[in-house]
Amino acid sequence: MPTVAEKVKAFRALHQRGAAFIMPNPWDVGSARILQGLGFKALATTSSGFALTLGRRDYGVTREEAVNHGKDVADAVDIPVSADLENGFGLAPKDAADTIRLAAQTGLAGGSIEDSSGDKAKPIIDRALAVERVAAAAEAARASKDGFVLTARAESFLNGGTDLDEVIGRLKAYEDAGADVLFAPGLPSMEAVKEVCRAVTKPVNVLALFSLLDHPVEEYAEAGVARISIGGGLAWSAYGTLAESTRLLTDGSFASLKENAGRGKKIGPHLR
Repeated sequence: MPTVAEKVKAFRALHQRGAAFIMPNPWDVGSARILQGLGFKALATTSSGFALTLGRRDYGVTREEAVNHGKDVADAVDIPVSADLENGFGLAPKDAADTIRLAAQTGLAGGSIEDSSGDKAKPIIDRALAVERVAAAAEAARASKDGFVLTARAESFLNGGTDLDEVIGRLKAYEDAGADVLFAPGLPSMEAVKEVCRAVTKPVNVLALFSLLDHPVEEYAEAGVARISIGGGLAWSAYGTLAESTRLLTDGSFASLKENAGRGKKIGPHLR
């Protein structure tokens, strides 16, 4: 098993402009070990996927639960794991810093802090405060003994925003504040992805979502993307298969269960 410092070093090395490596998002230890067995080089937890395992909606977990979940996943695999740490579980810069400090003590190679507020009336934190939060989180990441890769997220597009210039301005400010990776989930088009990549110098993470699902990995690489994540997509797909497999409750047929169980047998060789 590699040391945490070795995992962090390997994680940093993966982030190359135009490399566009895929970092899938397991929702529990079992899915993490399967994804490792399938050959992925790094993983990231998913807040929505993890919440679903507890029977809750996204943003329904505590900081302690999220950090402990990240530790469980990181301990279960030999590859780097980054944690979805939501908005740091508090709006003050100290909240963001404390969350990163705690996460960096668990064996995680990295984690993300987003600028969402949790307030439906004003879902995005004011830019000045958001930058302070990233700066505080970056300081905590740099202070960790094994290293820690900090991702700063601009959440506007997932909260109804449409101003790409504002999102790019935030990402540039987060870069200046010390973030290692920049992430604006929900970008509306590949052209928007290209604009983001052209505007910053740090590695860019892109979420494969909405219209971006229509583009192959090669196009992400050509756009300058360093990392692609899936978010809760794999978890929701798995739970969707669960729902599909229980059609027998309404139509009396075991056909869907037979089909999906057959797929499941293919997982065994990759569970390591």
